Amino acid sequence: MSERTRPETLTALLTERARDEAVAFHDRDRAVGYRQLLDESARIATGLRSMGVRRGDRVAIWLPNLGAWLACLFACARLGAIALAVNTRFRSAEFADIIGRSGARVLVTWPGFDRTDFAGVLSGCPAEALAELAGVVAYSEAGEPAAPALRLPAGLAVRPYAQLLALAPLAADEASPDAGCAIFTTSGTTRAPKFVLHDQRTLVAHAFDVVQGFGIDQASTMLLSPPLCGVFGLCNVLAMIAAGRPFAMMPAWDAALAARMIDAHGVTHMNGSDDAIAQLLEQNARTPAFPTLRFVGFAAFNPALADIVERAQQRGLKALGLYGISEIQALFARNREDEAPELRRHGGGFPVSPLARVRARDPGTGQVLPHGEDGELEFFAPSSRMVEYFGNPQATREAILDDGWYRSGDLGHTCEDGRFVFLARMGDSLRLGGFLVSPQEIEECVQQAPGILDSQVVGVTTAGALRPVAFVRLRPGAVLDEAAVTAHVAARLARYKVPVRVFAIEAFPVTDGANGIKIQKTRLREMAQTLLESPA
Repeated sequence: MSERTRPETLTALLTERARDEAVAFHDRDRAVGYRQLLDESARIATGLRSMGVRRGDRVAIWLPNLGAWLACLFACARLGAIALAVNTRFRSAEFADIIGRSGARVLVTWPGFDRTDFAGVLSGCPAEALAELAGVVAYSEAGEPAAPALRLPAGLAVRPYAQLLALAPLAADEASPDAGCAIFTTSGTTRAPKFVLHDQRTLVAHAFDVVQGFGIDQASTMLLSPPLCGVFGLCNVLAMIAAGRPFAMMPAWDAALAARMIDAHGVTHMNGSDDAIAQLLEQNARTPAFPTLRFVGFAAFNPALADIVERAQQRGLKALGLYGISEIQALFARNREDEAPELRRHGGGFPVSPLARVRARDPGTGQVLPHGEDGELEFFAPSSRMVEYFGNPQATREAILDDGWYRSGDLGHTCEDGRFVFLARMGDSLRLGGFLVSPQEIEECVQQAPGILDSQVVGVTTAGALRPVAFVRLRPGAVLDEAAVTAHVAARLARYKVPVRVFAIEAFPVTDGANGIKIQKTRLREMAQTLLESPA
């Protein structure tokens, strides 16, 4: 398909794919074709319209990875409505905040799902948070145990998903390229999550860029590892739909089932977390572990898996780091398979869109930096950038510059060959000895000391200067020798990078994100400051 004839709306994309009998995806052991997905989404659109959903309204999709998730997304697109992707890990306070601030009109959920207590979480929400809801759609599957009753405010009706499927398909199509159609929430580790709004044009354009940039061809099949409630999962799925190739998914991550699905479907592509790759490698003793896999991209979430690229390579898999964020979409850039492991392990790489550009800016002087110098990464991404932070014009103005560049809040640098390297969040970076320093550099060095399993480094002000402090988790049976750890770092890094203290900790404080667990650096900084100020 030439760029001139590429669809620009989700409805047009799905309609184009539904012209033949091809399989769109495998939902566990059920094969679903593009025609079936198009028909189901049109019926759901009829049901949502009957519940009062109109153009611009928000429909909260609070489901695990299912065909129904996608049917609801395409139904919203047909109506010109906005699919609000709700993290399935949210508890009552988080869920109530998202539903209340977004003004969602309809909620779609699965009360009987055995891996998440959706009904229990919903019952813990105050009635005022659900005030804008006009109704709830309850998904279910044949043969499942009786679902718990949804305790909802009086007058809030619940309609079975199957009831909507029995309606006639909606023929009308209000989809348009510039219509906002999907909202993703930021991680919100230090403040309330922001609502990242994307329109149909850029979701579809990014999908086609990923097809080219990730080498998805007519022999490709994907295993969907990340959840659809995050931009990571949806970008993978839309790329496969753009390519007209099938993917396999399961409601919740299960490494054993994933391994079987890779073999059963001849999976060639998988993008996920470093944890997912590590768990897959434990499923068999073969080398190569999964002979059909030829593209394995990952996002680093677990500091104990800093060597995942080398681990995978020993088992015949060439894992490579990716870069993406909700605001410019999840598969914005990738490293290359023919590069050395030390290059592939970093987030970043080469942008998949030929229109994209990257620069680094000194946050102090405001100057754009030359290649190799660390600063805040900024992205020009006309084919994947968000429309806005929904309902937050001030945050939008702060993030999107007048010339269209997006300020990421990420620390990194550009390279002469066109790649860029992501190092850390700017809020986690350290200005030590007059230089911007990525904590990851110190963390990797600390982790190489005897007895250290993994580490996190934060900056704390002491004696009038910002100094690094390390928190470590110890290997089984090990005892912390703080002097030995600092000596180890001092022999390898500049003096200003040596931690002023090293503290052992049982577990790092974390926040559950859509794609995995994120470490709360802010909490660690508070802990470090308290420990340094406490009497010896």
